[in-house]
Amino acid sequence: MFDKIKRLVFGAPRRPMQQETRHTISLAAFFAWIGLGADGLSSSAYGPEQSFLVLGHHVYLGLYLAVATAITVFVISLSYNQVIELFPSGGGGYKVASRLINSHAGLISGSALLLNYTLTIAVSFASAVDALFSLMPIGFQAYKIDTAVAGILIMMYLNLRGMKESIKFFMPIFLGFVITHFIIIIYGIAMHASSLDSVVQNSWHQTQVSSNYLGYFFIIALFMRSYCLGGGTYTGLEAVSNNVNNLAEPRVRTGKLTMLYMSVSLSLTAGGIILLYLLWHAFPVAGKTLNAVVFASILANIPYHHFFLVLILAFEAGLLFVGANTGFLGGPAVLSNMAIDGWVPKKFRNFSSRLVVQNGVLLFGVSAIAVLIWSGGSVKELVILYSLNVFITFSLSLFGLCRYWWQRRKIESKWIYRLPLSLVGFLLCSTIFVVTVLEKFTQGAWLTLLITGVVICIGLVIKNHYKQIKKRVRALDKNLTMRIDVGDKELKAVNPKKPTAVFFIGDSIGEGMHTLLWAQRMFAGRFKNFVFISAGVVDVYSYESETALQKMQSQVETRLQYFLNYAKHLEVPARAVSVFGADPVTELVTAAEELSKEFNELVFFSARLILKEENWLSRMLHNSTPNALQSLLHLRGLQMMILPVKV
Repeated sequence: MFDKIKRLVFGAPRRPMQQETRHTISLAAFFAWIGLGADGLSSSAYGPEQSFLVLGHHVYLGLYLAVATAITVFVISLSYNQVIELFPSGGGGYKVASRLINSHAGLISGSALLLNYTLTIAVSFASAVDALFSLMPIGFQAYKIDTAVAGILIMMYLNLRGMKESIKFFMPIFLGFVITHFIIIIYGIAMHASSLDSVVQNSWHQTQVSSNYLGYFFIIALFMRSYCLGGGTYTGLEAVSNNVNNLAEPRVRTGKLTMLYMSVSLSLTAGGIILLYLLWHAFPVAGKTLNAVVFASILANIPYHHFFLVLILAFEAGLLFVGANTGFLGGPAVLSNMAIDGWVPKKFRNFSSRLVVQNGVLLFGVSAIAVLIWSGGSVKELVILYSLNVFITFSLSLFGLCRYWWQRRKIESKWIYRLPLSLVGFLLCSTIFVVTVLEKFTQGAWLTLLITGVVICIGLVIKNHYKQIKKRVRALDKNLTMRIDVGDKELKAVNPKKPTAVFFIGDSIGEGMHTLLWAQRMFAGRFKNFVFISAGVVDVYSYESETALQKMQSQVETRLQYFLNYAKHLEVPARAVSVFGADPVTELVTAAEELSKEFNELVFFSARLILKEENWLSRMLHNSTPNALQSLLHLRGLQMMILPVKV
């Protein structure tokens, strides 16, 4: 009954070993633009407003701001195209920092990305309810947080069903935003087209007057402050590089095409909205976003203007919800790559039956709800925390690219134009980061740096733990793995009527041998057959490409062949069974049930690592597969023993 309900709610399990499954879940450029580009495009709902308001009475600088915004979008996008080329298996900013600088730089970049994606969800939902409640009476403001939390829970559910499913669900909202906003931007500019020349001339004239009166340093400082504090506009541009492994083949081409869609749509939307602020003389109104104010002015003289305003703002709010979905797509991708390298618990690299990084989706959803409640849904506060972290990653990634092209300047001719591009991007992003920290240090920037530092420290502790355990397991493998010479011996066929010992073999041959030797010692001469079962886990690492999947299968078969050779050496009849899937427990239990139908008398054995300093942290960092297997097999009337391996 539980399985039926789960299938109904989340959908039927996917078979990762079938080739058509990969094609089914991979994203073409159009779908990737919707799923991964929504965060960047949705930032046009709050980024331009944040930067424009900083100008205060010096709104004439808005023209330069619009141009600088468009240029910056393209510089960062072109720089991240290089990341897509260099790391077609995904990982983005985390892998760039890890591989092109060092592992600790990767930890810093990854930690910043984890917080960034948590804040992506929180900021997007906070901005969405702001836009939505701009249309409602002031008395409804008290329900904003409740609405945002409910939205996050719904989005968690959609992403647990699958990445492509969530994108298809949000596609009408995304396209509605693009169409309505492009129309109103073009219409708004066309309505005041005659004022464009005067806006340009006035901007230049006012700049000259102000610089003579206040000094060029003040004007430049004010512009840089506005430009940097609107840094939230550029967030989301890194999402494609983090998820290249989820794109349709050829991945690099699909990734670059997606980046083109993102950069063009974001630069036109963000730059166009800032231009509308200038042309229509937008000013802040309590309880309304600046976008809502300027759109209302543009639509004021057309029939059914209130309906169209509601429609546009509804799509804006909707896209902010969709933008939050990037956090649920990109966040678990970064988390899983960090889990592969041992910075976070390894359970975050595992798939659910729907081939979704389920643990990551749940973690980001719960974390975003906590941040939203803590901040009271204040976009102003959240954007400071948000943009800081993404520019840590941007800066490290672009520095890594600078380093890479400088080292390869004598090997590849492309360094001549790629190094300057990466250097310009690095200078822009690092400047935005430094200015934002200095400007907003007492307003929340210190908290961002503190939280990022705490996450980094946690990563170091976890990495050290896994490193120590790996060292001990290697020693166990070295001590218990022997060279087996079977000569011309043939493997004897099993006799299902005789007592049989079934051994669950994990990644470590030493653990498997420890279990086998203890079973022989405890039940001397009892078992006449051996069956060895090993599960190949289809996780983020093994599923990143066909080559990685084949390598994982080969490793499983190699492990099993070792134990078959050992059975030959003992002249004990034996058989090997390999299973593959996202959930090893389910696959192993299914295989055990099939064996129970064939063999008359079975006893199952498994090893379990026992740590000398076992505590709550070690229990969290290691899976409990043996215990889960034992419980499920006992429920089915099958006998299983867990033999401890102390390391």
